[in-house]
Amino acid sequence: MADDREALISSNSGSGNRSVKFARCASHPQDELQSFRSYLRWMCVDQSDAWSACLSWSVFFVFAVAVPIASHFLLACASCDGKHARPFDGVVQLSLSGVAALSFVCLSRFVRKYGLRRFLFFDKLWDESETVRKGYTEQLNRSLKILSIFVIPCFAAESAYKIWWYASGASQIPFLGNVYLSDTVACMMELFSWLYRTMVIFLVCVLFRLICSLQILRLQDFAQMFQVDSDVASVLSEHLRIRRHLRIISHRYRAFILWALVLVTGSQFASLLVTTKSSAEVNIFRAGELALCSMTLVAGLFILLRSATKITHKAQSVTCLAAKWHVCATLDDSFETNDGETPVAQAAHGQVFPVSSTGSDSDDAGDEEDDLDNNNLIPAYAYSTISYQRREALVKYFENNRAGITVYGFTLDRSTLHTIFGIELSLVLWLLGKTVGIS
Repeated sequence: MADDREALISSNSGSGNRSVKFARCASHPQDELQSFRSYLRWMCVDQSDAWSACLSWSVFFVFAVAVPIASHFLLACASCDGKHARPFDGVVQLSLSGVAALSFVCLSRFVRKYGLRRFLFFDKLWDESETVRKGYTEQLNRSLKILSIFVIPCFAAESAYKIWWYASGASQIPFLGNVYLSDTVACMMELFSWLYRTMVIFLVCVLFRLICSLQILRLQDFAQMFQVDSDVASVLSEHLRIRRHLRIISHRYRAFILWALVLVTGSQFASLLVTTKSSAEVNIFRAGELALCSMTLVAGLFILLRSATKITHKAQSVTCLAAKWHVCATLDDSFETNDGETPVAQAAHGQVFPVSSTGSDSDDAGDEEDDLDNNNLIPAYAYSTISYQRREALVKYFENNRAGITVYGFTLDRSTLHTIFGIELSLVLWLLGKTVGIS
């Protein structure tokens, strides 16, 4: 990449030994980003120089444009029997190539403009806690595994279908002089095209998930400030820094998220339209590839929307945490003084109420609770030196400055997902009413 010789994490802030692991000046086999750099080169997405850029665009044109066009117009086999005909191939190729083109252009722009290290916010980790850096490194190592979890099953299903389709004699175009050799080459090119397009799509989605996981780790680390005796200025400064990073992520990904939503929605409606026509014959042989394409695109969109809504939910949970912190402090103050005049003895154990909930309540909550979103009360020492007015001002700030992932001003939270689902369900019912008569 263009930033291979840059320090992985800048260490010029006096963070000492805490940043030694990340303060590397050159890329080498033990570099935390080496796997991603190698992966981008292997996918021919690396555009660090003119030669790499030419190779990257050439590979994209071959596997995302040329091969799908040749497959649709030369190998579709319109005269085949019912099992081998591919009447929905046009929708499949357009859908996959359209979303893959969007993903490739955005990924190329991200890497070329920001560099991989800066794009993944590794240049900001030197100022984070050890918990955040360790958790983000673990998420980075898991990202390629998550990518393979989505890509391999789709590719295996597509391989089984293509091998059956060619092995059963659907294609009889000996463009290399021999039918079997021609079918083998055509089958491999189609499989490589499918693999390339799905990997590019899922890679951008997984990278977005990775970046969001860093901000979630930072928010969880930020929640610890309410468990210690922190001053309002430090809490406010840290929250402003998190909001700024969320704004950066939103600005970088907003066009991709919006166009991905538009293209995937258009693809699903096109699939619904062609399969519900009165003359359409739908079975696993004819429409299996269309179903696989739809599941692939919806899975990628699901990764994007789930990551965005999760981080938005965590960011907005800060308001609830701050309000609980303020309430606990106010109640504790009311027991420490009598009408603001004579101090009285505190309750047993020095607290008005217990700090944490009972074990049975915690067990019932499952894995949904964390430092940001839980039912535990705040210990008294966490607010012992902060006045009521400052606490109230901080809570008001959180209430009026809710952070999260936005797309051109629209916050991607659960209510937004419900709205999107309602709109698309209405369109689906309308389309079904026009095609099969559902009212």
